[in-house]
Order: sequence, then C-alpha cells, then structure tokens
Amino acid sequence: MRLAHRLAVLTAAATCVLIVFGGLVTNTGAALAVPDWPTTFGHNMLLFPWSQMVGGVFYEHSHRLLGALVGALTLALAAALWRRGGRLRALGVVAVAAVVLQGVIGGLRVILLTDALAIVHGPLAHAFFALVVSLALVTSARMADPTVPVDAATRGLTLAAAVLVYVQIVSGALLTHAGRLDLHLAGAVAVFVLLPVVTARLRRTGDVVAAPAARVLLALLGGQLLLGAGSYLARFSAVWIPGGQATMLALPVAHRLAGGLILAAVVVLAVRVVAGPRPAPAPLAAHRALGVAR
Repeated sequence: MRLAHRLAVLTAAATCVLIVFGGLVTNTGAALAVPDWPTTFGHNMLLFPWSQMVGGVFYEHSHRLLGALVGALTLALAAALWRRGGRLRALGVVAVAAVVLQGVIGGLRVILLTDALAIVHGPLAHAFFALVVSLALVTSARMADPTVPVDAATRGLTLAAAVLVYVQIVSGALLTHAGRLDLHLAGAVAVFVLLPVVTARLRRTGDVVAAPAARVLLALLGGQLLLGAGSYLARFSAVWIPGGQATMLALPVAHRLAGGLILAAVVVLAVRVVAGPRPAPAPLAAHRALGVAR
C-alpha cells in the first residue's frame, strides 16, 4: 500500500503541473501552436528537438510531454493498485481509462479544431486530478484512523458541494471558450455560500482527516476569491493591473489551478464522510447512555 500511496502522490503532483501548463497553453493562445498529433511537426513526440521548443511550441509541446509523464505514472499506479484487488483495482482501471481518454480528447482538439472538445478537456483534467488525490487519501495510513460519524445533513451537503464545485469548473470552461460569464458568476455565488457551511460543520467534528482538510479548503476559498476578482478585472475591465502581461497571464492560470485544488479538497472530504460510520439513531443512543448510567 505504501508504494501505491507514493505513486498516487507523485501522480497528483505531476497532474498539478500539467494543469498549470494547460492553463498556460489556453491563456497564451498556444493550443494550436503544434498543428499535428500524435506527432509534433512530424517528429515522434518524445524525440522532438528541444532547440525548436520556443514560443507557443514550448507551452504546447511541454503540455504533451507532461501528459505522457502523467500517463506513465498512472499506469504504474494502476499496476500497484491491481495487486490490492477490489475497489482499489477498479479505481486504478478508471484512472487509466480517464488519462487515455483525456489524451485522445486533447489530440482530437488539435486535429478537429473544435472548441467543444476544449470545453470537455479542461474539466476532465480536474476530475482526474481529484480522483488521483482521492487515491492518495485512501492508500494513506491516515485513512485507517477512526472516522468521526457525521449526520446525514452534513454528508448530503458535502456531496452536494463536490458536485457544485465540479459544475463550477465546467462553467469556467464555458466562460473561457464560450464567453458564458453569467453562469460562472452565478456558480461562484453558490460555491461561496455552500462551502463555508460545509467546512464549518466538518471542522467541528475533529476528525483527523476531515477537520484539517476543511481548514485547507476554507483557505483555498479565500485565495480563489482574490484570484477570481483579479482574473475578472484583467479580462473584463480596463483597470490597470500591476505586473502587466505577466500578471494578466498568471492570474487566470492560478485561478484554474486553485479551482482544481478546491475540487480535490472537497472530494477528499466527501470520500472521508461517506467512508465513515453513520451516527447511531437518537433513541438507540439514548438507550445506550441509560444502560451505561445503570
């Protein structure tokens, strides 16, 4: 299990870097800097000369190389999980299928020149990242610690929060590629209403996984609020932004990464509360307390 955990952590870290480069590709307009796939200007992708990786080609080809690295790490992770059997084996297979599908969608985006595939490509990357982070959690020693039971309302709100954050990531892709600012702003309001409620409930449980993860999630929300406001000003206003073009590039890329981290954090919370025991019904709990008193 230790090997699987380390591979999951490494895969999650590599995916995090891959998401950053995906944002750089999108926000520098380098998505079609390399016109062919799976080759790169006719070269085997792994043999493309480093000397020709300049401008948009650097971002796009680096993104492809990082994707190949994540794919290789995912195969290694799935092999480690295969030996564990059961649900872990199934999740390893799902991870491999997701990373292959993501690579194919990215390649078809280049060949078919359609933004619809780009809208799918981004959110799928975040879903894969959340899956790998969840695998890092369930293969960790900390997951074996006793889980504090949470009530049905808290469990339902946590699951709803995970769904809502993913929908918000999809709306972010629609904003980037279809200009749907209204959907993204509405989703942001919903996220910043629901998630603080969820984090407050889970922090109070004192659970060794859920409580610290909830605090991290709350901190990520604060940072995301600032990054979202900055990204909005950079793209949709004439307000002067310190740092010029570098800041205008960094803000949406960081905003995209923070969205992925928030999704991963809330999925970790959902996995933890769903895996935990249900609290005893009130009458049964009272009966047990009475028995102890006697």
